[in-house]
Amino acid sequence: MKPLKARKAGGVIKTTIGDGSVEGRDGHRARLRAKFSKSGLVGLHDYEIVELVLTLGQPRKDCKLAAKEAIKRFKDLRGVLDAPSEKLEAVPGIGPANSFGFRLIRELSGEYLRERAIDKIVLNSEKSVYDYLYQSMAGLQKEIFRVLFLNSQNRLKETQDISQGTVNASAVFAREVMESAIKYRATALIFVHNHPSGNTSPSQDDKAITRELILASSVMGLKVLDHIIIGDNCHYSFASQGLIQKYEAEVEGMKARSRA
Repeated sequence: MKPLKARKAGGVIKTTIGDGSVEGRDGHRARLRAKFSKSGLVGLHDYEIVELVLTLGQPRKDCKLAAKEAIKRFKDLRGVLDAPSEKLEAVPGIGPANSFGFRLIRELSGEYLRERAIDKIVLNSEKSVYDYLYQSMAGLQKEIFRVLFLNSQNRLKETQDISQGTVNASAVFAREVMESAIKYRATALIFVHNHPSGNTSPSQDDKAITRELILASSVMGLKVLDHIIIGDNCHYSFASQGLIQKYEAEVEGMKARSRA
């Protein structure tokens, strides 16, 4: 049944309910919001979540087709949230206000998880670090070098992004890391960075940076627990591969030779 056109009666616009009508659209949104209010995201398909977000920026527009097209292009909800603004805005029905909204949600989610974890989460394995950081670092278009500052019980004290862009020896400054460690009263450190390519194999720069930071940490009496590279549904652990222990031994050797 096709919807009837709106007609004016007594100065009031009235529209019959049907596909595409104002009342039908509003009723659909009300049902989506009711589902979310009752069960959270569990009761919603990915495209329905995207649709709800889109309606916040376009309250008078039908957003269902745009939401379905976004999921079709980017595969799932995570793909939509990770998509660059220019690619999101290439989807018919999604504009700058919508792409800004998705970015804001992504950034807020990361900050919420970060603040919630401070002084509560214990990072005592590479899996715990990977699980904690994967959502905020996987899918990023630029490399970010992040430091986790821990206390003597491996409880997270603070996180800090040291550099963005290509990670190399000139981009990561050991002095800045050490100053922050003092500021947060950390006794242990974990280094994490992402590879946008998805390949987690460490580069020579990755290895050189890790060795340099272990040397600086040793001078300050800090313990480096790991350096983890996050890729596409995978990660690489310097500790698991024996490289942290190798670099520590090299540093101790350097100290012994300097004392001789």
